[in-house]
Amino acid sequence: MRVLVVGKGGREHAIVWKLKQSKLVKEIFVTTGNGGICPIAHCLPIEPMDINSLVKFALENQIDLTVVGPEDPLAAGIVDEFEKWGLDAFGPNRRAAQLEADKSFAKGFMRDYGIPTGDFEVFESPKSALAYIRKKDLPIVFKASGLAAGKGTFILKNKKDAERVVDEVMVERRLGKAGERVVIEECLTGPEVSIFALVDGQTIMYLPSARDHKRLKDRNRGPNTGGMGAYAPVLIEPETMRFIDEVIVKPTIWALGDNDIIYQGVLYCGLIITPTGPKVLEFNVRFGDPEAQVVLPLIETDFMTLLLATRRKELHGVELRLSDQTAVCVIIASGGYPGPYEKGIPIEIDLKREMRNVVLFHAGTVLKDGQLLTNGGRVIGVTGVDKTIEGARAEVYEAIKGIRFKGMYYRRDIGSYGVKKGGKIG
Repeated sequence: MRVLVVGKGGREHAIVWKLKQSKLVKEIFVTTGNGGICPIAHCLPIEPMDINSLVKFALENQIDLTVVGPEDPLAAGIVDEFEKWGLDAFGPNRRAAQLEADKSFAKGFMRDYGIPTGDFEVFESPKSALAYIRKKDLPIVFKASGLAAGKGTFILKNKKDAERVVDEVMVERRLGKAGERVVIEECLTGPEVSIFALVDGQTIMYLPSARDHKRLKDRNRGPNTGGMGAYAPVLIEPETMRFIDEVIVKPTIWALGDNDIIYQGVLYCGLIITPTGPKVLEFNVRFGDPEAQVVLPLIETDFMTLLLATRRKELHGVELRLSDQTAVCVIIASGGYPGPYEKGIPIEIDLKREMRNVVLFHAGTVLKDGQLLTNGGRVIGVTGVDKTIEGARAEVYEAIKGIRFKGMYYRRDIGSYGVKKGGKIG
């Protein structure tokens, strides 16, 4: 089969890497790819948001399945457009994608259907937002309602923070249209976990859960990023997982159905395990990045089989086989990220020994005249797999010693929470 993968980040590299292992897949095209993807797949000069050109390419090249990595094309209705032309695409349609694309919609949806989440209010006026914050106890959470590449959430700890963030997001519009409307919600406490499930509209199949590390610096300090690393699986107590399934995931899928929205694709629930039980921080409608880089290596069932079954509403007939190992991914970022950073810096990779348990998933890289260069904020994700989280971490940090470029930065504590807790929460 011929597959088109939409996207150019570490998540898409992981998807391509996994599809390459499938006996069903004969040829992979990627738009637009990166310095790690292009040597193993056909990279196309079509931007992920150029939906008309993607449809044209898929029709002209007999593409059997298109796998959409990022959230923006999903929110723009890429799946709807492909379906209109009789093409198969993996991912939810435009209406379902609003769960991620519009946080005010998602929070209202959860409130309407009794899905546990933090108390919140929605604002379009900077003056009203600031007045509300001044009446509440701090810290409080401030979120741009629209898509902001994982950088639209702020924890406001004092009045100065509040005034600055409200001004930057709602007045200066540093996040663009994403900040036209904001959600202000209570600051919940507890360990966080990312739940991933394949959903074909009827059957829900849980993949390994993961734990992301959003903050830039060790010990969860510094600004939010798109993600500085992750590990999987997170071992969740059976009673807690039963609650997540029966009170959060299933009611979400059934409630969407009540609104004539059939959810097909991967559902990513960002949860926090509070003292009173799990609550939803956010919904995403695609694989996480960097979570995909630790979840996909643990899937032993043919990945293309899973994607096709999700698309064809046949998940009930597929057996999910998972590895009993643990995966850890550490992101190496450009200096300055998540703020301004330099591109075009040469990257040297010289692993001192063959590391069979390590995979380098490229994100912000590009190949020019045979030289690998930086081309983004998050540059390379180093994933290690081992029987234990300690072993996986050791593999990753040993491999990082062989990667060099000017200004590179990475966290040194990815997975340490899992070591302390034995990988278990709830």
